[in-house]
Amino acid sequence: MVPLKSIFSEKQRQQLVKDAPTPLYFQLYTLLKSCIVDGTFQRGMRLPTEKELSDEFGISRITAKRALDELAGDNLVERRRGKGTHVIYRYRPQPVQAPLVAMLQEIESMALNSKAIVLDCDLLQPPQSLRDEFELGPGETALYLARVRERNGLSFGHYSSWTLGVEKPENPEIFRETPRLRYFRDNGLEITHVKQTLSAVPASAEVAGVLDLDPGSPLLSLTRRSYNVVDGEERLMDFLVCLYHPGRFQYRMDLTIDD
Repeated sequence: MVPLKSIFSEKQRQQLVKDAPTPLYFQLYTLLKSCIVDGTFQRGMRLPTEKELSDEFGISRITAKRALDELAGDNLVERRRGKGTHVIYRYRPQPVQAPLVAMLQEIESMALNSKAIVLDCDLLQPPQSLRDEFELGPGETALYLARVRERNGLSFGHYSSWTLGVEKPENPEIFRETPRLRYFRDNGLEITHVKQTLSAVPASAEVAGVLDLDPGSPLLSLTRRSYNVVDGEERLMDFLVCLYHPGRFQYRMDLTIDD
């Protein structure tokens, strides 16, 4: 069984809200389900017991049992007395359905002209799809960073990233003032190739909350993959997803035709 501390940050383990309109069991069910569907919890893996979930998330065993029962009802896990709860869902990577925009210039100027709020920062195991891209082995981690940016008191973008080759800073609040890529460069991470894709996605409840939108509202999604050459081969080093409020952010490109 994979330790929960390597999957969920301390903040994520404390995010279940008793007074929220959504029942506690469903909040836990949604959190576990996302990790099953994205391959973080792989087929055959034993999930934490009801007691372990209760201790880690600060909930009752009845609540934990209800969440696991719901997963079993969705045929994502199999529960057997004396043997525990095991994942039976088989993760299959899906192709990225987004156009390649091309390599775009660094957006440090925007970072310097807006305010960043750090939501989460920890060394965690990425979802299976990213572990495959990062070529990570079992138990290996990457730096997870989640932030929201605002200008004039209005939040316009939600940023989440996974990065190899850098340690968690002693004080994650450094990302309030220091652009992320500048910090990485200063700590020895070099980038030689960038790919970006643009698409539109519906806002999750979490992102909608920080961007002042209704869940399901359309967002502009920019996904950036940054690479470096390691041992003669190009390797993914940084994966960034930017979700923008369409009424507060515009993406502009100024292109010229070569002679």
